[in-house]
Amino acid sequence: MADCLFCRIVAGEIPATVVRESPRILAFRDIAPQAPTHVLVVPRDHHANIAGLVADDPALAIELLQEAHAVAAAERVADAGYRLVFNTGDDAGQTVHHVHAHVLGGQPLGHLA
Repeated sequence: MADCLFCRIVAGEIPATVVRESPRILAFRDIAPQAPTHVLVVPRDHHANIAGLVADDPALAIELLQEAHAVAAAERVADAGYRLVFNTGDDAGQTVHHVHAHVLGGQPLGHLA
């Protein structure tokens, strides 16, 4: 999608600090990190949110989770603990409507309800 920020990053039109990539997934550092480790993991194909991805391509959803864990391991936060966040929809705070997992870690993140 021409107006999608993450599609443009995947296409190389907008620079990003890539930390991991595979044929179907790209992982890059968030430009406004909320933790010492804050990496976004996105499928190269456009899907609006995680619900759409699971419905359209469950195998890619699994691959996205596997790559998110691989990012956590490569960033050395997997053993201490990390958080995966998927914001789905405007009310959840999704600002870019291209499914993406936030991999957060590197400090205690506190408890969520």
